[in-house]
Amino acid sequence: MGARMLDLWKPDAQLLTYHQGAVLQGSIPVSVLWYGTFLSSQKSIILDFIQSLASSQQQTPSVSQWMDMIYNFYLSKVGNGARPQVLLVNQVDDAYSLGKSLSADQISQLAAKAQPQNGGIALVLTADDVMVDDFCSTRCGMHGSNPTSSWTFIWVGNSATQCPGHCAWPFNQPVNGPQGNPLKAPNGDIGCEGMVINIGIMFASTVTNPYGNGYYQGQQDAPLEAATACPGYYGQGAFPGYAGQLLMDPASGASYNAYGANGRKYLVPAMMNPDTSMCSPLQ
Repeated sequence: MGARMLDLWKPDAQLLTYHQGAVLQGSIPVSVLWYGTFLSSQKSIILDFIQSLASSQQQTPSVSQWMDMIYNFYLSKVGNGARPQVLLVNQVDDAYSLGKSLSADQISQLAAKAQPQNGGIALVLTADDVMVDDFCSTRCGMHGSNPTSSWTFIWVGNSATQCPGHCAWPFNQPVNGPQGNPLKAPNGDIGCEGMVINIGIMFASTVTNPYGNGYYQGQQDAPLEAATACPGYYGQGAFPGYAGQLLMDPASGASYNAYGANGRKYLVPAMMNPDTSMCSPLQ
């Protein structure tokens, strides 16, 4: 049974390749827009993850080592080959200025309100009572760019009350597919744990394919990218319904695969290695 399920996990035969466009290298300033109501504890989980992307002072395996995978697999081979240096530069709170039902076009409007810097990323995060077009049905987040400037944006929603089985798996029972027991979240907030996973997925996609002509596989308007090419893959031996071999906190029973800043533990996605066409988890 397990071997047959593993056979289903092979990546598409079409290779994930470089299409000669820009990637994000060197300094990457990140501006965060909190849309809706977020508890201080929720903000702390996500801000510590952003700090983890920048800091190398972490126990191993670490989020910063996951960043090294992005560099080694992708960024070191193109452009100036500079390592990415993530820096949190701005935070903006928005108390539902556009209501609680948003279109994709409004996400880009909110990204501009985050005041992103040139070459940077606006990170738009929506609270668990905000609906966004196609959220839960086909996506848990997205990334894009401003056609008139040199900044990009990422949107990720909190799925806790809308679709945790879709956007916060493996910390919630899956909506479809094999049904296993959900894992315990390392930071105690399933919605934010899902957000961290999807921020990681979108961050890897943004830095390697910021303007739609970098690294991707398949059609340009519906690409598979660095992490989206490996859905649900977090540890060695992963297959549909099983996240793979992960670390477990002996005190709390929580599962994770990366240490982060300020003593945090996180789950980060596997990435497609374009040299081998295989999904490579952090550990």
